[in-house]
Amino acid sequence: MPLTHLAPQAHLSPSGLGQRFAQVRGQTEALTQPLSAEDCQLQSMPDASPAKWHLAHLTWFFETFVLEKYEPGFKPFDASFRVLFNSYYNGVGNKHPRPQRGLISRPTLAEVLAYRAQVDERVSTLLQSHPDNTELIQLITLGLHHEQQHQELLLTDIKHALSFNRARPAYAQHWPLSSISPQPLQWFGFDGGLVEHGYDEGMDGAFAFDNETPRHKVYLAPFEIGSRLVTNGEMMAFIDDGGYRRPELWLSMGWDWVQENGATQPLYWQGELGALQNFTLQGLVKLDPNTPVCHLNYFEADAYARWAEARLPTEFEWELAARSVAGQQGNFVETEAYHPIPLQQEIVGSPAQMFGDVWEWTQSNYNPYPGYKPWEGLVGEYNGKFMCNQFVLRGGSCATPQSHIRASYRNFFPPDAQWQFSGLRLARDTN
Repeated sequence: MPLTHLAPQAHLSPSGLGQRFAQVRGQTEALTQPLSAEDCQLQSMPDASPAKWHLAHLTWFFETFVLEKYEPGFKPFDASFRVLFNSYYNGVGNKHPRPQRGLISRPTLAEVLAYRAQVDERVSTLLQSHPDNTELIQLITLGLHHEQQHQELLLTDIKHALSFNRARPAYAQHWPLSSISPQPLQWFGFDGGLVEHGYDEGMDGAFAFDNETPRHKVYLAPFEIGSRLVTNGEMMAFIDDGGYRRPELWLSMGWDWVQENGATQPLYWQGELGALQNFTLQGLVKLDPNTPVCHLNYFEADAYARWAEARLPTEFEWELAARSVAGQQGNFVETEAYHPIPLQQEIVGSPAQMFGDVWEWTQSNYNPYPGYKPWEGLVGEYNGKFMCNQFVLRGGSCATPQSHIRASYRNFFPPDAQWQFSGLRLARDTN
């Protein structure tokens, strides 16, 4: 799929896109303000990256895909950055090994921030001088959505890194993850049938990644979906009933994961039942039984669903239920506030907490839609090549920029990934 098939943000003038560019780029740096230079250097596991690397890689994206192509007389800020901050674009060239990103002590954080400032100025100048270049506008738009993805990764990665510090330092004084008043789980039924599925510009906004397309028909059997997310308290009941000790609840690979890791409770939980604490972005806090359970991997979510005599929804069921939440698109404004939609805004009679609390695991493998074609050129490596051994998550989390959330968005991770803000909602077949 050529890049020109991206829906451009036509409602933004070049000056409006320039303002949006400054806003999103500024928000990334704002997220690092609570961090020291030493914090920004930390890499706690191969799947996570240092905050400094995120800052540089996001700038590398604009330098490599925008300036190198369109800027007259292009010269890189530093030629070595092309290798140091390439993530997975084989078409660009060599890459620094991902597990060793924490060893990139040079450039310094100050030098990376100078790199960002220079590239920002050059991109802004380029946009002003090419106001009618549709492909340039679309590339910058793609880069901003890419940056928003990394804003969330920056937060999940620094949370994982700080969790190893015995002082239990807080990233922020407050980090909202909505608690709910105790209420019984209810079920919402859907007839299914042949339904339209995938990105729709009228419902989802002016931008989508290529993996959200093309829109296509899917047949769904009748099903029911839970009225809310599974909570910490419900996960505690699973643990109390021997959930991590009962192999019949687990997929074979999941049970292997439990045994190999000695898993007994979700990531970041500490202590024993009755006195549990949870490491959060605001430090170590008492575990709230009414908050959505978070940082589960696919194996844990699937085992809990089986214990609850239910299952995980497919991504197609999830999207149909999400689109039933009348007026949901109006809840998302062009802001970089990081918090879930207040519960009082949920639509009575519809599933709640579908956007902006935790990413919800589905039982759907991350596969291409019928007729899928990746973007042409180097950005074609963005999504398609990862369609193997991963599962789809939906809905966005408390760490996702609100303007980045839409019903068609497909996140994806391998089944053992825990460090993302991931939880679950139950589904079941209609008898």
